[in-house]
Amino acid sequence: MSEASRAEVAAVACAELFRGDGEILVSPMGLLPSLGARLARLTFEPDLLLSDGQACLVTGDAVVEGWLPFRTVLDTVVPHGRRHVVMGANQLDRHGNQNISAIGEHARPTRQLLGVRGGPGNTVNHRTSYWVPRHSTRVFVDHVDVVSGVGFARAAAAGQRFHDVHRVVTNLAVLDFGGPGHAPRLVSVHPGVTVDEVRAATGFELDTTDVAETRAPTGEELRLLRTVLDPKSLRDKEVPG
Repeated sequence: MSEASRAEVAAVACAELFRGDGEILVSPMGLLPSLGARLARLTFEPDLLLSDGQACLVTGDAVVEGWLPFRTVLDTVVPHGRRHVVMGANQLDRHGNQNISAIGEHARPTRQLLGVRGGPGNTVNHRTSYWVPRHSTRVFVDHVDVVSGVGFARAAAAGQRFHDVHRVVTNLAVLDFGGPGHAPRLVSVHPGVTVDEVRAATGFELDTTDVAETRAPTGEELRLLRTVLDPKSLRDKEVPG
């Protein structure tokens, strides 16, 4: 097969978010996280429970295999932690706080966004990861304007025991908060991307002491992405090469 595109590398990085999760509900929001979750289900994590976002559980190739209305998710799954959600972020800061609510002062924002939505409940009850399709200093800021998803310092101050911000996948790299004192850390850069490029596109200091290269898709993963999961190549519109 031809060489993997940047979008395909990002899809595999999203799949890797779920490695080791086992039999839990995963809720990927957005195209690349959804492709990643379905790819993980079809390859190395066959026990994942995938929701169609409404009321059905589906297989990696979208065959309906069960019924799970969203009210049940909120009432019985979210409070008990058996879930891994991948959310987007208009802003993420060095403390792991996420903003999808508004840009600017909360009382008079310059831009109104989605609102906090499920961010607070997700980040204090179960594992949360983030997908950022355009890595830039507009997204990765020193302090978010509004806290939607809860970061490490706020969770600790509130005594939250189940806070778990796992990883951040972007079109350039994979980050986490595994540095000293939950400092933001650059885990890997995608093929063709340099550490300096990621630093320049990030509005806070990154721990870059041990940076790997994001793994390339296997031949089977490329086949699944190109012929089963996304034959129309919508992934390349979200993450251009």
